[in-house]
Amino acid sequence: MGSRPEVSAETPDVEAPFEALLPWDEHNRRLATNVHPVSWSNPIPGGRYHLVVIGAGTGGLVTAAIAVALGARVALIERKLMGGDCLNVGCVPSKAVIGAARAWEASARGERFGSNAPTHSGDFAVAMERMRRLRADISEHDSAERFRSLGADVYLGQAGFTGPDTLQVGGMTTLRFRRAVIATGTRPIIPPIRGLLAGGYRTNETIFSLTEPPPRLAVVGGGPIGCELAQAFAAFGSDVTLLELGDRILPADDPEAAAVVARGLERSGVTIVRNATIDAAGQEAGERVLEGNCNGEPFSIPFDEVLVAAGRAPNIEGLDLDAAEVRFGANGVEVDDRLRTSNPRVFAIGDVVSSLRFTHVADAHARMVVRNALFYGREKVSRLVVPWCTYATPELARVGIRHEEVVRRGAEVDTVTVPFSDVDRARLDGDDDGFLRVYLAKGSDRILGATVVGQQAGELITMLTHAMKTGAGLSSFGDTIFPYPTRAEVVRKAADGWRRQKLTPAVQRTFDLFFRFFR
Repeated sequence: MGSRPEVSAETPDVEAPFEALLPWDEHNRRLATNVHPVSWSNPIPGGRYHLVVIGAGTGGLVTAAIAVALGARVALIERKLMGGDCLNVGCVPSKAVIGAARAWEASARGERFGSNAPTHSGDFAVAMERMRRLRADISEHDSAERFRSLGADVYLGQAGFTGPDTLQVGGMTTLRFRRAVIATGTRPIIPPIRGLLAGGYRTNETIFSLTEPPPRLAVVGGGPIGCELAQAFAAFGSDVTLLELGDRILPADDPEAAAVVARGLERSGVTIVRNATIDAAGQEAGERVLEGNCNGEPFSIPFDEVLVAAGRAPNIEGLDLDAAEVRFGANGVEVDDRLRTSNPRVFAIGDVVSSLRFTHVADAHARMVVRNALFYGREKVSRLVVPWCTYATPELARVGIRHEEVVRRGAEVDTVTVPFSDVDRARLDGDDDGFLRVYLAKGSDRILGATVVGQQAGELITMLTHAMKTGAGLSSFGDTIFPYPTRAEVVRKAADGWRRQKLTPAVQRTFDLFFRFFR
């Protein structure tokens, strides 16, 4: 089981940046020392920087690291925690928690393989302590000290533009720049539910501070974050209700694939309420409840904690973008296809500009923006081939053309679907609910997009992403030897399926004639 960590009731000297780092144990203290050391002294600027990077999340860190490696004079500014959402409240903690939840659930389901299934219980505090330890370990790579050692001038504080080529940090220190990159990311949107603020709520920024699983968890929002964490907490033993405004979860994905994920959540014990309108968070018989209606019928759902996962808003407040003549709107900073803002000296990357709010997109933007900003490159966002994945059980991953576009284009697109029930490894593992669906340009094997829903979908989509990037057709996988038995064989089977579609009656008659005269 492991031992519980020592937890201190003391809070950091500087409270605001550390709101997400509770409990204040040895791991979070180590994390804070790396990503926002309280004793940090900002450098004294001397001359104009080649590049100033605002925001030290994934996009900002990669941008700064590449630029200093190439010899540029770089300033890196972070007002909260270096590493950004991904390290502190996003990818790293969520995947550690999901990994623990999957282990718990796999143990509980051992009965179908002949094991004596244990009770659905464990030590949640130990699972969360493991997450905090791993996060602190990883944080060394994103630390202020490491980036100073690489050659960047690291500033901790709020950045605000004071002109087209100047900004201040903390309202005091003025920096001049040739180019600047805005990489400030996003934050959770809190819907206007009456009583929610007064009663308290969790977001991805605070849910990982829990040391005990809530007996009843309500999750508002059926997107990737809501689905992943709803299922994880159900595995930990919480009674979870997921409320989705629309008629299905994961509305941006293929409806059939989303339905497979919904079945997975329900198998894990998650109750999904679709077409839910939430009016208020109140009190009823001494307990907290969410009140609203579903398909015209009122509901009152009791909860102990509520997780809000209802979308993201760009972090642009306090930047004084008007002073830099940078246009912006409700969706963030406005950029062209080369990530340049309305001020040609200023670029912006990552979540603050993109509807594809993923760490790997911020990383790709960073590699692009260094070329475009410092070396007059002409790299274009529209040329990127971007996969995404929801890490529920089963996983759902996709790349390229969306389902809605396939429907709109109709006969211009050929579709090949292979269910995992046709893949031996999936059947042997007992996880064959799902499929691979590949979209092809009509009459060819050129891949326009794909969806995978099933175990290891995030790994499998990479093959198809690479094929799209390099121009390799689906048929190339039919000529590739796959180890047997693997789930990856689903891609080869898709290639075989495309070839069978090419075997039209006319082609078959040609073969018949050939074999009739071939002796």
